[in-house]
Amino acid sequence: MEILIIGGTGETGQWFARFFKDRGFGVTVWGKNRRLDVAERLGVPFADDLDKAISESDIVMISVPINVTESIIREVAPKMRTGSLLMDVTSIKKGPVDAMERYAPEGVECLGTHPMFGPSIPDIRGQTVILTPTRRCAKWLPIIEEIYTKAGAHIEVITPVEHDEVMRVVQGLTHFAYISIAATLEAINFDVAKSRRFMSPVYEIMLDFVGRILAQNPYLYAMIQTNPHVTDLHEIFIDECRSLSDLIKEGDIEGFVERMKRAARHFANTEAAQRRSEKLINMKIAEYERFLGSVKSDCAVKHLYTGRVHTGTLVEVTPLRITLQKKKRKIHLKIENVKLLTEEEYNDWRRREMARVTKDVSVYIPDGSDPRVIERLIEGLSPEIISVRVIDTYSKSDEGVSITYRLTLLQENQRETLQRVIDLLVGIGCRER
Repeated sequence: MEILIIGGTGETGQWFARFFKDRGFGVTVWGKNRRLDVAERLGVPFADDLDKAISESDIVMISVPINVTESIIREVAPKMRTGSLLMDVTSIKKGPVDAMERYAPEGVECLGTHPMFGPSIPDIRGQTVILTPTRRCAKWLPIIEEIYTKAGAHIEVITPVEHDEVMRVVQGLTHFAYISIAATLEAINFDVAKSRRFMSPVYEIMLDFVGRILAQNPYLYAMIQTNPHVTDLHEIFIDECRSLSDLIKEGDIEGFVERMKRAARHFANTEAAQRRSEKLINMKIAEYERFLGSVKSDCAVKHLYTGRVHTGTLVEVTPLRITLQKKKRKIHLKIENVKLLTEEEYNDWRRREMARVTKDVSVYIPDGSDPRVIERLIEGLSPEIISVRVIDTYSKSDEGVSITYRLTLLQENQRETLQRVIDLLVGIGCRER
């Protein structure tokens, strides 16, 4: 099945290019910036002849900024072949879906989609994807739904109007409030970095969400705010802020308390929200406790932004940073930027990244012993052992059966690992040859 991603050299387009490629699709990308290097890095072709690629694709996905989505649909849709699917991934649905139905030929099916996650998410598992099918999407809706569901996504199917009404709060109001907080911090020249020394868990989480939004493409967030359903919320939000501020200025504590109670009654089930937030807070505390419990131990941490793994002895942990000792050098890392790898993750990383050596061990095995069972015993002895295989069997009547095992080991600590293997073999009755 062939899919063309228009805007496939952008961050979101690249994410979906990898997603569909991993699932066996023939993926082609196109972007007006003609980033051939991106296509090469993705391992997919760039559509030099866009019209030809459109007409030959089973699916055309539009992954471009919101403000040009409808114009791109107007150009692309009429060129699609009968039986194919046109879909978008924008965060506004009514306009793009109307455009798809208006400009696509009758034999082309149309589907609005909104993945509720950004391109920094490594996996779709556990993420929500909203589908807003048009009146003609009988063939492709179950196919797309199955692709995402099998990948572990949660699917919601609603109308474009319902989507835009919900998104005006889920994205529009939420982003506006967070960006307003960030703008206020800038206006008062507040030292955000210094404030982290005094933060509560709730403040830390809030600050991280504000920072997360600020780290994204500001044009994307500006486009989200242009949703016609959002603009009226700006005034409502500002009016409510003024109203609460006036209550405090007037010293009307009871009025403020009543307003907060009314909001809580409307919010409903605040107890569940508190439990969920406490779970998030406790996760951060548990992570910190893991670091504390690993002091004086050899460990590995992965930098969340560079992907680099740092190894060494953990010699110091503070609420803000950790220190690894590697030989005579100390490595200082911000605790917010790193993840402590589990033993399994660390061993997997070592197996992938570290140098290997090959060693042969020859032994006489006890009468009646199965060399394959011994092979499995060696494999399970240590994570330092990458693989074990029998490369030679030699029978000598007066000595018994000699087996030569070829071991692939991590180069680091190879002598200690090899000695452990020999000790195991001798311990189960084998004799070195």
